[in-house]
Amino acid sequence: MLPWLYYLILALLLVGGLVLVAFTLPGLWLMTAAAAGYAALTHFNFVGKYTLIVLLALSLIAEVIDFGWGGVAAKQAGGGRPSVYGGLAGGILGGIFFTFIPIPIISTIVGICLGSFIGAAAMEMLWGRETVHSLQIGLGAAKGKLLGIVAKMVFGGVMFVSVLWIAAPFHI
Repeated sequence: MLPWLYYLILALLLVGGLVLVAFTLPGLWLMTAAAAGYAALTHFNFVGKYTLIVLLALSLIAEVIDFGWGGVAAKQAGGGRPSVYGGLAGGILGGIFFTFIPIPIISTIVGICLGSFIGAAAMEMLWGRETVHSLQIGLGAAKGKLLGIVAKMVFGGVMFVSVLWIAAPFHI
């Protein structure tokens, strides 16, 4: 009976992690920590150390993709270091200040992408780039950030389904 209670708590924490990922918060790390806690509570009978290593690796890879894709896309659009830093800072500030649409998850994503766009474009303009080119670089940063968010959500979905399947205490 007790492993099923732990499993229910794990499932709730995994759902919470997915919600955090949708809000671009560190939900993958919550999911990984929840799996580790479940593994410890069940004496590693259902979730083993290799599963935890894979979850840790997936979380790290997803964070790197989410963090870096905006900068990579800005560089591919012709931007330099200022646009990468501007897009990163703009994304953080945009997630805080540009969340103005009254639809919870969508507004945060729009705010982050808008902030990345403004930050990258503004930094390129400050460094003397033409306005049109700066706007193209900003658009590249926003597209990259959106792709990073989507990739992180896909990783979260894969982790969610995998952990629920692996951790299920069926043989009790």
